[in-house]
Amino acid sequence: MPSKKENTTQMLQPDFEKSNGLIPAIIQDFYSQKVLMLGYMNEESLEKTRTEEKVTFYSRSKQRLWTKGETSGNFLMVKKIELDCDKDTLLISVVPEGPACHKGTDTCFGNKANKSTDLGFLERTIQERKVNPKPGSYTNDLFNKGINKVAQKVGEEAVELVIEAKDNNEKLFLNEASDLMYHYLVLLAAKGYELNDVISVLRERHK
Repeated sequence: MPSKKENTTQMLQPDFEKSNGLIPAIIQDFYSQKVLMLGYMNEESLEKTRTEEKVTFYSRSKQRLWTKGETSGNFLMVKKIELDCDKDTLLISVVPEGPACHKGTDTCFGNKANKSTDLGFLERTIQERKVNPKPGSYTNDLFNKGINKVAQKVGEEAVELVIEAKDNNEKLFLNEASDLMYHYLVLLAAKGYELNDVISVLRERHK
């Protein structure tokens, strides 16, 4: 995998002998952090997953390697692979290209993973742009202009939100609120912080 990606897969050394050659692999949505499904991997399927950057399991029923999406097209594109402290369980963060479950739901647990109400999906997208710039990205354009420009945009969006708050146009108000939230998260990323750092301060104040 490219060194820029957020993973250390080449350093992973799972203990396959510990569980007769197969270890569980928990699949998690990279953006929403929701658990999508659980599968099993052997050494060969893990290596194929690393190489092709698509999740490949070992099917216990078919007794062969099985790339998720090979028939449906709903591939699980790998972003990060982690190993637990006992070296017998994998946590794989992915970007799903369609529903993870064969029943058509976003997760195998029946819930909608990609409609999370938390801000993790947006923050991770911004952080991804910072680490891996994308040509034509507005987020990267902001980063390139520097901290002063980012801070200025937050101020401008805050003023626009205040103005809309005085009226009763729901659509305009929510759009301005969305703009402010987005630029606020960009500012945090530009300063090297995450939303959790702010939440920690708020929790301390609550105590």
